[in-house]
Amino acid sequence: IKCAHRERVIWSRASDLRFSSMSDRDWGAKTGGGGVASKEHEAIARRERLRQLALETVDLKKDPYLMRNHLGSYECKLCLTLHPNEGNYLAHTQGRRHRSNLARRAAREARNAPGPAVTPAVRRVVPLRKTMKIGRPGYRITKQRDPTTRQLSLLFQVDYPEIADGLQPRHRFMSAFEQRKEPPDRRYQYLLLAAEPYETIAFKIPNREIDKEEGKFYSNWNKDNFRFTLQLYFVPQSNDPGANKDETRSGKPEGSNPFSGIAPF
Repeated sequence: IKCAHRERVIWSRASDLRFSSMSDRDWGAKTGGGGVASKEHEAIARRERLRQLALETVDLKKDPYLMRNHLGSYECKLCLTLHPNEGNYLAHTQGRRHRSNLARRAAREARNAPGPAVTPAVRRVVPLRKTMKIGRPGYRITKQRDPTTRQLSLLFQVDYPEIADGLQPRHRFMSAFEQRKEPPDRRYQYLLLAAEPYETIAFKIPNREIDKEEGKFYSNWNKDNFRFTLQLYFVPQSNDPGANKDETRSGKPEGSNPFSGIAPF
């Protein structure tokens, strides 16, 4: 009886040891395998492997953002984070926050960095041409009306017999508020003609829209008789009076005053 009782006790103790050893590891794991690792354990192991790899390849002495404080822990000066050891700091450098801060810092430095030195453009100084003026040219102005469209037109003929060699007369329109010869009047504008060595002359014409269509605005410089011709048409208006005859006005260089212009239509 005593032997049977002893064998029963030994068997119960062996069963307790077997069940206790199985409870120490997870179900489904092999004996001696240490159990199935959870996701948390896998993340811890992965960070540890990255830390060991970084410690072997990265020189922390050259990291400008690593700082060790008086408590013995480490701080990231870029992200303002606190880390207990170097491995934890290295794991932080591989994270998204540290990388995004690095990219933001690089972009700001590139934006604030001074650009390449730009040499100022050399301003070309054109010397003033001091030409002795010989007076005003002779001119002839003809007021016309197109018989088909009933448009009013002006024909300017200006003689430049003493024009400088290689030059051609130039013209442009000027507002009444741009000139300084007489009080501005918004009803008129000025047609300027210039050719050296003659003085620039201006004709006072009505401040109306000029027709720039083909055949309505014409200019020509005749080198044979040194005559500049310009003809312009005004855009027709409803209040234009009906003129039946052409009117002609001529001027002389000595007594003419081209700035007095012509009478408005």
